[in-house]
Amino acid sequence: VTLRELQDETGGFSAFIPLAFHSENTQLSHIPPTTAMDDLKNVAAARLMLDNFDHIKAYWVMIGEKLAQVALSFGADDLDGTIIEERITHMAGAKSAIGLTKDQMVNMITKAGFVPVERDSFYHPIN
Repeated sequence: VTLRELQDETGGFSAFIPLAFHSENTQLSHIPPTTAMDDLKNVAAARLMLDNFDHIKAYWVMIGEKLAQVALSFGADDLDGTIIEERITHMAGAKSAIGLTKDQMVNMITKAGFVPVERDSFYHPIN
C-alpha cells in the first residue's frame, strides 16, 4: 500500500518488479525459495493493487523462462532480464538461463500468445 500511495503522490515509478526469493548460498538458506504459485500470485496482486503503475514486469532471471511466459497472463506486461551474463541470482540458486538473445525473447513472448514490442527504457516502442 505504501508503494501505491507513493506512486499516487509522485508518479515516479515507471514499473514494479515482483522478485522471487532465492536463498541458496546465502545466510538465509534455511528459508525455502518461493514457489511458482507464490511468484504468480505476486504478479497478479501487484497488477490489482498497483493499478497506478503502468507496467508490471516478469523478471525471467528469477522466475525462469516458462513461468515468465505464464506471468504475462497473470498481469505482467513486460519481460525483464535481457542481460548477457547474470550471476548474482544464479549464485543464490536461480535455474534460469544465464542470458537470452533477442530472438529467444521474441520467441518466448510469441509462444505465450502475445505480440513482442522492443522498447526503450521509457517504454517507447523501437522500430
